[in-house]
Amino acid sequence: MDRLEKIKRRILEFRNSRDWQKYHTVENLSKSISIEAAELLEVFQWGDTYELEEVTEELADILIYAILLSDTLQVDPLKIIEDKINKNEKRFPVDKVYGTSGKHTKEEL
Repeated sequence: MDRLEKIKRRILEFRNSRDWQKYHTVENLSKSISIEAAELLEVFQWGDTYELEEVTEELADILIYAILLSDTLQVDPLKIIEDKINKNEKRFPVDKVYGTSGKHTKEEL
């Protein structure tokens, strides 16, 4: 069993032992990801300095909810990440976006 699968099992065991799975709908998990992302932004609200522990805790919350959402949707998180990277490589070819944000140079698929 790989590390991601072990972490996923631990997350699910934590959730299930508390009978929280009934609250983990696609909608609620999506909202939770957004809320945690806002909490991550809050760390930077009044400047660009930050405490690494605070940032990593918020990032961990986001990742945990993302893993729960991928489980609820019955999709492999590593596969969907790989698929998205493949798509982005086509949308943002190096020769057209190198050194830019890529925002105005993406290829339409």
